[in-house]
Amino acid sequence: MSRAVLLPHAPASVTSARRHLCSDLHASGLTSGKVDDAALILSELLSNALRHAAPLPAPYPPGSVRVSWEVGRSVDDHGGWLEIAVQDGGAETLPRIARPSLSALGGRGLGIVQHLAAKWGTEVDDRTTTVWAVLEVVPDEEPAADGAAVPWLDAMVSRA
Repeated sequence: MSRAVLLPHAPASVTSARRHLCSDLHASGLTSGKVDDAALILSELLSNALRHAAPLPAPYPPGSVRVSWEVGRSVDDHGGWLEIAVQDGGAETLPRIARPSLSALGGRGLGIVQHLAAKWGTEVDDRTTTVWAVLEVVPDEEPAADGAAVPWLDAMVSRA
């Protein structure tokens, strides 16, 4: 399963993006805990893009940002991964984890992403910046001893 959505470079887009992501992931049978983690990561990445980066350049629609997610299967077929990405027009500095004071009102978003995700990073080209995070997706119960496929993951991947 994968989806890419172009949204306005505006705060209301965070709610819209979360709604699309959660709907897709719940329909795929992903556990509520992983859906919540994914929604939090998407919210943090998109909020940072809206606060610190420019909208996407042409040929994208004016004033837009792109969010995407993709589910894939692990090599061993007993789990998978979920990649969430936000693409924008870039900023003067690259995203980095801050070390805010205890009384600071912000600066914890990428630390939260780092804690929840298996890995995260930034890709920059000459006109855009993409910040991505990957969550490991494993079933609630142990995989079958006979190596049978994981039904909920099969459903997720077949919708791609």
